Amino acid sequence: MARRLPIAWLFALALAACGRDAPAPNPPRPSAAADSRAYPPGSHPEVEQRLLEDLAAPRHPADGGGRAWLEGDSPAEPIVAGTARRFRFVYEAGPLGIAEGGTLFFESSPFWGWSAPQTSDPRAPGYTEVGTDAAGVRLEPQPLDAQHLLAIHVRGRALGAGERVHIVYGAGPRLAVADRFAERDERFWFAVDGDGDGVRETLLDSPSIDVVAGPPERLLLFLPATARPGETVRLTVALLDARGNAGGPIAARISIAQPPRGLSAPGAIDLAASDGGCASAPVTAGAEGVYRVRASWAPQGLTAESNPMVVSAEEPRLLWGDLHGHSNWSDGSAVPEDYLRYARDVAALDVAALTDHDHWGSPFLDKAPERWAEIKRVTERFDEPGRFVTLLGYEWTHWIYGHRHVLYLRGDGELLSSVDSRYDTPAKLWNALRGRDALTFAHHSAGGPVPTDWSFAPDPVLEPVTEIASVHGSSEALDSPKPIYDPVPGNFVRDELDRGYRFGFVGSGDSHDGHPGLPQLVGPSGGLAAIWSDALTREGVFEALRARRVYATNGPRIWLRVSLAGHRMGESLAASSLGTDAELVVQAVAPEPIERIDVVHAGRVETSAPGGGKREISLRWVAPALRAGEYLYVRVVQQDGGAAWSSPFYLE
Repeated sequence: MARRLPIAWLFALALAACGRDAPAPNPPRPSAAADSRAYPPGSHPEVEQRLLEDLAAPRHPADGGGRAWLEGDSPAEPIVAGTARRFRFVYEAGPLGIAEGGTLFFESSPFWGWSAPQTSDPRAPGYTEVGTDAAGVRLEPQPLDAQHLLAIHVRGRALGAGERVHIVYGAGPRLAVADRFAERDERFWFAVDGDGDGVRETLLDSPSIDVVAGPPERLLLFLPATARPGETVRLTVALLDARGNAGGPIAARISIAQPPRGLSAPGAIDLAASDGGCASAPVTAGAEGVYRVRASWAPQGLTAESNPMVVSAEEPRLLWGDLHGHSNWSDGSAVPEDYLRYARDVAALDVAALTDHDHWGSPFLDKAPERWAEIKRVTERFDEPGRFVTLLGYEWTHWIYGHRHVLYLRGDGELLSSVDSRYDTPAKLWNALRGRDALTFAHHSAGGPVPTDWSFAPDPVLEPVTEIASVHGSSEALDSPKPIYDPVPGNFVRDELDRGYRFGFVGSGDSHDGHPGLPQLVGPSGGLAAIWSDALTREGVFEALRARRVYATNGPRIWLRVSLAGHRMGESLAASSLGTDAELVVQAVAPEPIERIDVVHAGRVETSAPGGGKREISLRWVAPALRAGEYLYVRVVQQDGGAAWSSPFYLE
């Protein structure tokens, strides 16, 4: 979910996550602090500076030495998300030990509700005890609460090879509260500053646990966005816990209400305990129309209605995609395999991309080539043309110029790091990608964690679309539903359209909770990319993105068709060919009642039509005289703040 992290947390993550004995990809460039240019508003040059200093810092052979494990009465079985437990760890010094004045670091995740390790209040969660059997060694624990770090300083004498430190996390009666999101292989990170110079290395084999879903409290149903008459498609059912986690050992019979006329569906769907809380069943579309399916689970009194499905022989196919999100291989939840499985089997997406950070998390992806190789393998394994498309990607994470994710059409793409001097500006990144089957997407561009530096004009070939909605909120405009936090005036996407930039609109989750396609379940906003493509293939998805045949939502699956004088959204058209009576046609089918439909023209809301609480609306509007250089797009807003934005039409 969106996180307003103190810079101290940012530093802690950055500096705790270095790969072992891995040199910088190139000699470090001059420090950002030495650059005399003015930094863009909202940027974090201090974070960039610390990352570069870390790259340049020499490592002592003792840094990152030793091993750590869970022992004793620490839980061997998975832990239910959000529950409290006690954990006992043992750290054993490596061959070079830890010098007097050196430090052992212990970190619980600073995200998702973990208790911060603390040594001051035995009655509070996260109370941590530290000890050693090494005679003459005195340990001085120092909690760094904002970072969830516990620094354990070695005093008296060096900790020798094979000598051990014992850590009890959750030693008090209130124990330690675990992650509220389910995930396998969640790490407790250990790091070692072996010589006491302030530079540490992470133990990449730090101990881990599995966190599993709680009891089911949510029932969700999903249909495809579109179908042809007579076509058989999947109806997906998911039982999730209160925080959107899947995977609980649930055996359940989900009763399907009498389907609307024209749709053939089973009377029930059975979930076995081994199904991970989700299953699918075939439904067959009949006559043209809009269909929704309702279902219930009687034991818990849960009910649900699916998203609308539009059945038409003529309409193009609409795909739902989430092109941006993170696993616990950077700063998110879930291992890559489980991330993509959730996207396919729980959220019932058509398209998904895992875009972990290049130089952020534990360990840095650009310093762990084996992890990048595994992401490639997992992405290829899940790609199934005609059913579920996966795209290889990563996030170029620059704290001055903004964050962009990079997607590749092929599965052999290269990770071009934002801290590598060959790729450390948007222009350098685009130059390196030129000629490749790749796309880049600016995101949370108006504010949030770090805004986009729009002084780098988006490359028209490599960046044909921009992400305007995610867990961080909307970057469309200040008058947008659920706008992004910490916005920078003049940095919204509409401001950039006024400057003459041209791109289509997509949403995507930027989820860090392991729930691609559904981060809005536990947050104020989400994001989806709606992609018009008859071909459910990588090639078809890329073609639609390049042609701007896409639109954005902030989570809800709103079906939206917009045309201007017969032209499709995202197109460029000659203003001189339209005359004075160009007709804008809008068709919207929403999961929830519609509050209004806005038409945005040349920097302002030109007109707004009330939705009247309906869920299906058709609107025809005669556009005013449109002039070359202008743009026009449509925004649909539900009563609950859910929204969809068409890609703009551009007048030439």
